[in-house]
Amino acid sequence: MRRGETGTGHPLYHPPSMRKAGLIFIAVLGLLALFVDVAPNLRVPELGPEGGTRRLETKLGLDLQGGLAVEYRVNPVGDERPNAAALAVIRDIIERRVNSTGVAEPVVQTQGTDRIVVELPGVQDTQTVRRLVGQTGELNFVPIPPGEPIPPVGTAIDLARYPPLFRGDELSSASIGQDQNGGRSVDFVLKDNGSKLFEEYTREHIQDYFAIVLDGVVISAPQIQDAITGGRVQITQGSTIGGYPLREAQELVNVLQFGSLPFPIEELSSDTISPTLGAEFVDKSITAGLIGIGLVLLFMLIHYRMPGAVAGGALIYYAVLVFAVFRLIPVTLTLAGIAGFVLSVGMAVDANILIFERTKEELRLGKSLPAAIEAGFGRAWNSILDSNVSSLITASILYFFGSSVIQGFALVLIIGVLISMFTAITVTRQVLRVLVDHDWARKAGLYGVASEDFIAWPTSRTARRDARRV
Repeated sequence: MRRGETGTGHPLYHPPSMRKAGLIFIAVLGLLALFVDVAPNLRVPELGPEGGTRRLETKLGLDLQGGLAVEYRVNPVGDERPNAAALAVIRDIIERRVNSTGVAEPVVQTQGTDRIVVELPGVQDTQTVRRLVGQTGELNFVPIPPGEPIPPVGTAIDLARYPPLFRGDELSSASIGQDQNGGRSVDFVLKDNGSKLFEEYTREHIQDYFAIVLDGVVISAPQIQDAITGGRVQITQGSTIGGYPLREAQELVNVLQFGSLPFPIEELSSDTISPTLGAEFVDKSITAGLIGIGLVLLFMLIHYRMPGAVAGGALIYYAVLVFAVFRLIPVTLTLAGIAGFVLSVGMAVDANILIFERTKEELRLGKSLPAAIEAGFGRAWNSILDSNVSSLITASILYFFGSSVIQGFALVLIIGVLISMFTAITVTRQVLRVLVDHDWARKAGLYGVASEDFIAWPTSRTARRDARRV
């Protein structure tokens, strides 16, 4: 056994079948990620309880795509000031309103104790969105006269032609309930005046329809089955098995309970970014990222020779994987997100530097090439794990407590760190294990060490196998 070598039982010997299987897995994973990166018009399952599918695409944030960012202040009503629950309700209502305009991936979030920030990527008609978001909201219960067509859900209704029976302020509460068949229903309770008006109307209009209308748009149009007394109303899906789908029931409850904003809002500031400016940001960000990554690859190649070239290939592989994950989740890319990605590239290189420096030390101690490589990876792992876990903890805190810009940066950094640990440890190590079996890869100059520190490695496959077992 040579100076510095480990004894029997050290896991240096990896059968060719294991090395081959590892390379096949890495190659297949890379090809799948590359397909996700470039595939046009591919549809993938939508995450969430509603299911469905969505088109696979790269989502750009407001600063890269252009659009509108508006900050609102929630004002008190008399002595009543908005609390966290009221802010959450206002945020949900505004988000629902914005979604109705077809804006892709709007970001609506609360800040502090009285602020709502709305970011609308790709918005062109800013005034329409402003008017929609800024409305206090008006909820009405509208009778549909006998013989009139039933207005479809989502269509506008002329309140001058169909006068409301009463407004939403006559509503006391709303919740998801259960009908007599055990199906999901939407239940609400009316106040005294609304209860009296509704009882009189339903007694005379059984089998007719009435519409629940928010801001002039029909939200629901149920049929009156019986006279409703006591102000307790239940809306069911008729003969539908299971009743209301959960999502539809929750949306209707939100409209009934929070159709009108509980507090008035006031626009404080707005910032419009043109698509041209957004495209310029994209170009500059990509250029800066490519220059930075290129310089890193050049440094690794010059200083670490062949291991540096392998690390460079793993870095490209890493970029392909990360971009595929961004499209699958999907992650909305912003300037801060791109900064997080470039930072995670640096951390991936940092792991390789620790490994390769340790490998060179092991070679100088007299270990053979495969033994030095395995020791380099094994003994650098603790430092790599500690540094990456620290980064993940910091990024998680930023994600859960930061603003939208900070959250985008933190999410990209978390994804990047997790994938970089895989590429820096698994991919680089697997490729190096295969390379050291070739004669051309067993030269001191390829590893940046002096010839006298480099132990020759057997040339025959059998001798190399036996040497690993020693």
